[in-house]
Amino acid sequence: MEEQRVEVFFDSLRPDYPDYLNALEKEALRTEVPIIRRATRDILRYLLKTKKPKRVLEVGTAIGYSALVMQYCLPPESEITTIEKVEMRLVEARKNLEKYDDKNQITLLEGDATEVLQQLCEKEETFDFIFMDAAKGQYLSFLPNVLQLLEIGGTLVSDNTLHDRDVIESRYAVTRRDRTIHARMREYLYLLMHHEQLETICLTEGDGMTISTKLEER
Repeated sequence: MEEQRVEVFFDSLRPDYPDYLNALEKEALRTEVPIIRRATRDILRYLLKTKKPKRVLEVGTAIGYSALVMQYCLPPESEITTIEKVEMRLVEARKNLEKYDDKNQITLLEGDATEVLQQLCEKEETFDFIFMDAAKGQYLSFLPNVLQLLEIGGTLVSDNTLHDRDVIESRYAVTRRDRTIHARMREYLYLLMHHEQLETICLTEGDGMTISTKLEER
């Protein structure tokens, strides 16, 4: 209850967003399509507006809402590349990006993220900001390629790291079908916090998120 009161209070302070983003958010909530929570959106806004990254990579497009939020927060010369494989999401993403990406800043790559990330690595692409918001059980598998793609000094934001707060529970307290995700997310968080090339902070906002900066190799 206290957490809800805090959220309502902060909601009254949030700056306005364009009508098209509000409409997309409302439709996603109505149809129960998972999109970033407002706390996550706030943190992304702060990071993007202060860091002004030139090349952004998003792993997990869904319907394109978060990519469009990031576009709104970035200068017009910045570029966003976003990856999605689920066809039912891609239908909506294509439609929304075609309609609202009037500056042609967003490139949608269709396919399995593991394969697309590998292809980007082979092309020696680099990004100064990466937003992870795909299948939570795959974060650990994505990480080696993501770190290769992330520039020195770049920022990696990982969303939903608490997985509806299941991650803080004993593995025996979560349903059997979620135990693999539980174990892999715990391992992912440990790796982020102890990786010699990353400086990471864990936040409880939204459904949990981490912010990592890539350091120069020691």
